[in-house]
Amino acid sequence: MATLPDSLFGEPSAAERTTAPKSNTSHPPNSDLNKVSIEKLILALHNAHTRERALQLLSQNRSRSDDLAVLIWHSFGTMFTLLKEIMEIYPSLSKPDLTERASIRVCNALALLQCVASHPETRVPFMKAKIPLYLYPFLNTTIKEKPHEYLRLTSLGVIGALVKVDDKEVIYFLLKTEIVPYCLRCMDVGKGLSKTVSTFILQKILMDEEGLRYCCLVADRFFAITSALETMMEKISEEPSQRLLKHIVRCYLKLSESPRACPGLAKLLPRMLNDSAFTDLLRDDPTVMSSFQQLLRNVHENRLRENEDEYGTPKTDDSLKLSVTKGNLILTVTISPTS
Repeated sequence: MATLPDSLFGEPSAAERTTAPKSNTSHPPNSDLNKVSIEKLILALHNAHTRERALQLLSQNRSRSDDLAVLIWHSFGTMFTLLKEIMEIYPSLSKPDLTERASIRVCNALALLQCVASHPETRVPFMKAKIPLYLYPFLNTTIKEKPHEYLRLTSLGVIGALVKVDDKEVIYFLLKTEIVPYCLRCMDVGKGLSKTVSTFILQKILMDEEGLRYCCLVADRFFAITSALETMMEKISEEPSQRLLKHIVRCYLKLSESPRACPGLAKLLPRMLNDSAFTDLLRDDPTVMSSFQQLLRNVHENRLRENEDEYGTPKTDDSLKLSVTKGNLILTVTISPTS
């Protein structure tokens, strides 16, 4: 591998060294960005002296090359270098004094991973190599400081890029690696955008048949999901977010389509969904409004089915209940017509 100079842009001439004004930063001006090829920036990742700046420039200029993901994936040692950047910050995740500079540096590396996760040629190899597992520690942190939030949001962006394209293999991988609890944690401790992206990921999982079955299979898992959704609903009343509400409604809609989950959902559906403040947020989006109305229909139809006997006849309760109070004891006696 070629030996790279400390500066990506070469050494200044002697005249430039004597006449150029001193600067507090060693970064070149923005006008010089186009002079460095994507290939050279990728090469610069392998040099400790140029890595931080190369990460920044590659992250900022991802749109310059449609094949950036392919170059990153297939170039020797580049993925290892990015993962090394990510793992080196792990010990700082439990500390509230994580610096913004260190966080942004890793976020730039994560942005390049998102590029790889988004590309049709590299998405499946990226997943099969289990690269997303290196992001889970960022989703597991409960510290709410900005540097931690940057890492949380950028990591969610990588997972979001994977699920954006409907692929059962991706959903199966995420379920197998227990992504749902991490999403629920981000929905709880993350800021607005982190809540939105993590809810979007949950929505995409619920839209898959196997994902819906997984979420409704265990009662504790189902209740954890509905509890997280309800908590976010309560916070939306303080900070309205149409995008977040859209994903929440779609999550509830998919849950209502599960015969196993719908009966419980009918009892757990937040009353705030009937609040005019929430419906007003949905009126500008006919598609989401339609989803909301379908959700209410599903819940209502399930209640009707629960109140019918095996022949489809509405159940009636002709029994007479008598309550007798004696001291601190309350006795309730039920008398049915056949008794």
